[in-house]
Amino acid sequence: MIDGHVWLLALIAIVWGVSIIGDSAQFSAAVTELADSRFVGTALTLQVSIGFALTVLAIWLTPQVAALLGGWRWAFVILLPGPVIGAWAMMALRRAPEASLLANGRR
Repeated sequence: MIDGHVWLLALIAIVWGVSIIGDSAQFSAAVTELADSRFVGTALTLQVSIGFALTVLAIWLTPQVAALLGGWRWAFVILLPGPVIGAWAMMALRRAPEASLLANGRR
């Protein structure tokens, strides 16, 4: 998309950004509903801290990868594992018995 239409790149970036922002609330809600009530605050703190650290790492690493590859064309591929692992984790959770605790058992 780097050499393509700017509007298409912008559209993909917007969809990506909205998707990433939207899943944060889903993961936080899962933590609040599944964590032991004595440790919900700790679990949320840990989750947010890890998420923030991964974001900082991605922001730092992406330009490094672009420089290593000689351009931005493939640099954003390093971001792909995050959504893939997140989607896999949510699908695995859906199959787990604990999933019935989410949203009062509604799917």
